[in-house]
Amino acid sequence: MSGGAASSTLGRVPSYAYRCRSCGDTFETVRPMAQASDPASCPQGHDDTVKLLTTFGTVTRGGAPSAPMAPPAGGGCCGGGGCC
Repeated sequence: MSGGAASSTLGRVPSYAYRCRSCGDTFETVRPMAQASDPASCPQGHDDTVKLLTTFGTVTRGGAPSAPMAPPAGGGCCGGGGCC
């Protein structure tokens, strides 16, 4: 396989964020997905760490993101916005 988009994603390793319960330090570790649930020690050497939930953004072609959907006109089962 040579060049192209497929090969540009190969070899990328995700980073995972952790917080140390002992010292409160927050740090990131780069590791393969297969090791995502393995324990991680903080840079200070403490082993009592917890993996943080992280979010990621996606990039799409075509410009600006679409606007959120508006609620339907008339609002709700009673027409006034609330449920009866």
